[in-house]
Amino acid sequence: MNRIAFIGGGNMATALIAGMLRHGAQPGGIAVAEPRAEALQELSREYGVATYTDNLDAAEGASILVLAVKPQMMTEVCRGLRPAVQKYRPVIISIAAGIRIAQLERWFDAALPVVRCMPNTPAMFGAGATGLFANGRVSAPQRAEAQHVLDAGGLTVWVPDEDQLDIVTALSGSGPAYFFLMVEALENAAFSQGLSRETARALAAQTAFGAGRMLVESGESAATLRQRVTSPNGTTQAALESFRDDHFPAIVARAVDAARRRGFQLSEDMESNT
Repeated sequence: MNRIAFIGGGNMATALIAGMLRHGAQPGGIAVAEPRAEALQELSREYGVATYTDNLDAAEGASILVLAVKPQMMTEVCRGLRPAVQKYRPVIISIAAGIRIAQLERWFDAALPVVRCMPNTPAMFGAGATGLFANGRVSAPQRAEAQHVLDAGGLTVWVPDEDQLDIVTALSGSGPAYFFLMVEALENAAFSQGLSRETARALAAQTAFGAGRMLVESGESAATLRQRVTSPNGTTQAALESFRDDHFPAIVARAVDAARRRGFQLSEDMESNT
């Protein structure tokens, strides 16, 4: 792979770098720009990649530029990177929620090959889920290179329309927090019924892990697996009926829609502030 530069050295960038190195990438071909000195020291010590405090220094000569900064910082970061971007014309990979390709091109003042994506935090363990969308200027080899970068974090899925990334953000981007909330609620419920906190936590976490593994490895749908573990008039059916009576599917649907609308609003907020 050609030289790749990460602008931002936070958790997601670190997860992708670690995954790329596990898949055979050479640390000499990876650069990271990050203002926090302690983060740069850790990246250099742990992974051997080149580190910089200046974004332009990291972007020098890069053929792939990964924007791994918060959406609120993106305008300033893109404008500061204009000299390198306009000179080297790298493939831009943006992992910022809500930031549209048209906005990136305007802030860079250049028509560029851009891949927008939305990974999630389990990428830190190679178990992430990432949705990607490429504009028409991304060639087939560039598309493959971008996917190679994101494959390092786990599953990758391309979507045909940029607007669908707001749905991806609401589903898998924010999704780990939904499952953490569910496990937290299960733990608290079992604790209140008399289990020790340690036992409740261990059983709830392992149950979530086992259920996820069954979903991925069995190839069966969630509905099929749910039906298989639900005996008529048994304990599972009693719990599921309680969920139904409390309108659990509608609660989830409203939550996902709220996250989707917030992703769209982030883009609108950036427009009003620039």
